[in-house]
Amino acid sequence: MDLALVLGAGGLTGIAWHLGLLAGLREQGVDLTGADLIVGTSAGAVAGALLAGGLDPVDAARLEARLTDADPPMQPDWARGTEVFGLLNDTERDPASVRAAVGTLALAADVVAEEPYVIALGRRLPSHDWPDRPLLITAVDAATGHPVTWDRTSGVPLDRAVAASCAVPCIFPPVTMNGSRYMDGGVRSLTNADLATGAARVVVLSPLSPTRTRARGTTDAELDTLRRDTRDTRDSRDARATRATLVVPDAEALDALGSNVFDATRWDPAFDAARAQGHRVAPAVSAACFA
Repeated sequence: MDLALVLGAGGLTGIAWHLGLLAGLREQGVDLTGADLIVGTSAGAVAGALLAGGLDPVDAARLEARLTDADPPMQPDWARGTEVFGLLNDTERDPASVRAAVGTLALAADVVAEEPYVIALGRRLPSHDWPDRPLLITAVDAATGHPVTWDRTSGVPLDRAVAASCAVPCIFPPVTMNGSRYMDGGVRSLTNADLATGAARVVVLSPLSPTRTRARGTTDAELDTLRRDTRDTRDSRDARATRATLVVPDAEALDALGSNVFDATRWDPAFDAARAQGHRVAPAVSAACFA
């Protein structure tokens, strides 16, 4: 496998940032949309499904971002959500126990009903069939805290896999598949970049990394692991470390994204700012991963 594209968590505005950045990079001659593997977590699961399904990032940005009368209203459980935020920022606890505790809160949360949520998200995807291109979608089992990864061989519907990966605890409900309920893949990692192990080149896009400094440590560790990884060759002297690079929103993009990742009025500004950022960072991304 040559190129892997890792798309991280980031809410609604994070989807717009992913698509805008990829559009801007391509316009400067750095086209990541044809990656051999796409790894999608939460917002990245939506963007990844759109791209792997064959949509151009500019066309994909026409996604109906705003809620309509056909969608259930958001109904966050702020009391439990505050507990979740505290758990995810607790560096003293074992990550597995944190995920399990977050799952307990997610399952108990008083939020929108599951099926209307899945339908609302699913109607924004161009297809509910898995694409032929390799696409990995991440989630976490809410009952056990165990991370899971799905692809087209996993026997789960694409729309439900994406909805599960986007099921932010205490904002959206865990999604049921095969007798288990699953929540946001970002609970395990903002990016799950380690799933790209084996790729010669990895580009990681993480819209939340600048604002989630403790979680950024997990992403940095995953990148370090990737860079130490070598591809199997007949002669170990020919083994080459993975070339991995991380792109996060710059100051202009952060201003456009705003502080509320579910603010649909920020969709167009986030896309436009990310597109401009793509123009600015294209030389650095090209040099880091392609030179």
